[in-house]
Amino acid sequence: MKHSTRMNLLRGAAAIAGGLAAAAVVFAQAVTTNLADGEVRKVDKAQGKLTLRHGPIPSLDMPPMTMIFRVADAKWLDQLKEGDKIRFSAERVSGAITITALEPAAK
Repeated sequence: MKHSTRMNLLRGAAAIAGGLAAAAVVFAQAVTTNLADGEVRKVDKAQGKLTLRHGPIPSLDMPPMTMIFRVADAKWLDQLKEGDKIRFSAERVSGAITITALEPAAK
């Protein structure tokens, strides 16, 4: 393979890798900005549910309120207690509004 052909292939691969990295950053920012704020009001491990007082949830076109959510991973409930501040995303899963991601809120 000629040197110039090899260099062109390397440049193309580098451009693709750079584009993928930039797309990953944009995706991560989009996920982070789509998180809603919430405060834990009740943890119901037996039912796999979490009661939150939350801010607006734009992805569900939902205003602020207090409501009960299912959680995608019941292990999350072991690490939460009443009064904890979290950021979360929620989606409709099999007809139920379910928390699909959560993280502690910045203090």
